[in-house]
Amino acid sequence: MLFLRAVPVRFERLHVSGLRCLSDVEIDLAPGINVFVGANGAGKTTVLEAMFLLSRGRSFRSGAKEALLQRTASELTIFGEIHRANGTRSRVGLGRQGTRWESRLDGDVVPLGTLVSRCAVVCFEPGSHALIGGAAEERRRYLDWGVFHVEHDFLNQWRRYQRALKQRNSLLRSGASTGDALFEPWEIELAQTAVSIDRWRRAYFEALRPCLIASARQLLPELGVPELRYRRGWPEDSELIVQLREHRGRDLSRGHTTLGAHRADWSVGFEQAPVREHLSRGQEKLTALACLMAQAELFAARRGEWPLVCLDDLASELDSTHQLAVVDQLAAANAQILVTGTELSAALKSRAARVFHVEQGRIARLL
Repeated sequence: MLFLRAVPVRFERLHVSGLRCLSDVEIDLAPGINVFVGANGAGKTTVLEAMFLLSRGRSFRSGAKEALLQRTASELTIFGEIHRANGTRSRVGLGRQGTRWESRLDGDVVPLGTLVSRCAVVCFEPGSHALIGGAAEERRRYLDWGVFHVEHDFLNQWRRYQRALKQRNSLLRSGASTGDALFEPWEIELAQTAVSIDRWRRAYFEALRPCLIASARQLLPELGVPELRYRRGWPEDSELIVQLREHRGRDLSRGHTTLGAHRADWSVGFEQAPVREHLSRGQEKLTALACLMAQAELFAARRGEWPLVCLDDLASELDSTHQLAVVDQLAAANAQILVTGTELSAALKSRAARVFHVEQGRIARLL
């Protein structure tokens, strides 16, 4: 795959307080490779999690949001200083006190969507294989992250869709009459917003296709030509508004809406493994990595700047050959990288890198 030498977003400084085992740490990041080494449970992954929280407003780890807050802490704060490709600088922050979350940009309180739009991070971690072998929700999130950073009205349309979906599902669970009077307003809203969401997803998926195919061929050449399929969540030969009306009775018996943009999915198959069930766990991981690398490349092509790339527990997730290939590709693209591991892997020893030691929630620079 040809990696673009776009100028990366540079996170120059990260300050984290009250997040899991990180009581109060401040990290000056290098523009290239940053490696965090230490024993399991020391807090390495939490550094990457902090970056991911700034970019998504949620963690890549499973579990309740309450688990994010350190037991002895009354609040959680994450602040970062960013140097952008156009030469501008900004300060981004996310905090939580009690049950209230607050996002900030250059000191001002802003909607979470505004914060997320300024922090582009892609992350490969032990659970990333779920992008291929897991539930469709992860694959929709993957597409929607890409669309969000391209289409300015996507978040508004997505929220309108979710509100209409919630109202229709509430009617279905209440056992309301299936007549038009109650359902029609919400079904019209669902259908209108779904068309926009589907159009944006489909366009993004088509733009992603050549990047993903090239990335998959490079990481998994033994599987042959990759084939990608997109499904919008309702039949291609019918309008959603018609389907919603026709399936009210069925949906009433099930208690939820069975067709729509919230049921969309996509898949990647290979010439030698046509369905994802034929992939080993290792192949699922490499396919997921190919998807994330392709997404980062497309982001760079469209925005002129690379997202921050996080690679968690790299040595245990990939063999040495693939570790070296990924690091070489990202270094050639001039991307900023955060990598974790129990030790400095062979793939990183020959690279100029800033190395940090993490122990019991404390972080010290080694190199």
